[in-house]
Formats: sequence, structure tokens, C-alpha cells
Amino acid sequence: MERKEIEAKVRAFLIDDLEIDEEKIAPEALLKEDLGIDSLDFVDIVVIVNREFGFKMKSDEMAEVKTLSQFCDYIEQRVE
Repeated sequence: MERKEIEAKVRAFLIDDLEIDEEKIAPEALLKEDLGIDSLDFVDIVVIVNREFGFKMKSDEMAEVKTLSQFCDYIEQRVE
């Protein structure tokens, strides 16, 4: 899967499922501080990533992920 496709899918579910303002979504945006993603949102993200990308996220692997770009990197490393 191409990086642009990953970014498009992530952008779509952030806007549609988590109702994050489209203007806040940028590669350098911090997931918690800028996008307001909390622990309840994280549960939704795990389900969405499993559905959209076909793998289950692990919370210990996500510990170092701070920005939207890093989140897309994480997904890119796990999909074919």
C-alpha cells in the first residue's frame, strides 16, 4: 500500500469517525495535544486500523508514536 493511500485513509477516519477538524490534520500534528486523541479514541483507532489496514495495533508499539506522520510511518511498516 502506498504512503499516499495510507495518509488518505487515516485522514478520512480522523475526520469521519473521530470528528477531528480537517484544518488540524497535518503531518507534524501531535496526536494528543493537537488532535485531542484520548484513550477512548485510541480504542476506536485500534478497531478502525484493524478494519482498514488488516493488522492489530499494539499499545506498547504505539508508545513512541507522537505525531500524525509517525502514526502513518507505523502503519506503513506493518502493511504490504
